[in-house]
Amino acid sequence: MSDKPLPTSLEVDSMEFTEETSLQKFKRRLKEEPLIPLGCAATCYALYRAYRSMKAKDSVEMNRMFRARIYAQFFTLLAVVAGGMYYKTERQQRREFERMLEERKNQEKREAWLRELEIRDKEDKGWRERHAAIEQAAREAAEKAASSAKGVGLRQSQAQAQQQQEQSTSADENQNQPATEPAEEKRGGGILDAVKALVGRK
Repeated sequence: MSDKPLPTSLEVDSMEFTEETSLQKFKRRLKEEPLIPLGCAATCYALYRAYRSMKAKDSVEMNRMFRARIYAQFFTLLAVVAGGMYYKTERQQRREFERMLEERKNQEKREAWLRELEIRDKEDKGWRERHAAIEQAAREAAEKAASSAKGVGLRQSQAQAQQQQEQSTSADENQNQPATEPAEEKRGGGILDAVKALVGRK
């Protein structure tokens, strides 16, 4: 790419030229150099007359029209060269204007493309952030559900352990109670035997 800076809108608008369509350009060139289309028309007319003379087998008229064609072509070529020399500076300026205008259009297209890329990048970042927030919320909800389920399971296990402990305690009490009752009965029986022995001695 060229190292020359891109033209600004002020530089382009400060020039005396305006943007043209193909039809406008053709009309302007026709007004600037009317001799060129006139010479082309004279050349075509001379060829047409020479063709008709050849059909009529009029060699004199045919030769005269061929010479007229040569003169018309020379006149057209001379008009082209003279017009090119006369409008040389203006055409250079116009080419420079068209080049600057084209560069400005390309710059505007590039800026519009960059703006579109920035908008798409912002939309993509927003979508990613929303997606990440949704994933984070889902993860936190799953962690809360897991922790609550774990707490419920822990409470259930504690309740079961307490219930088992109570059952084992009651079972121990039931096992110890029959053992003490015979001992008390034996103790009571021994006292009765001792009383009876005392009474018998008396």
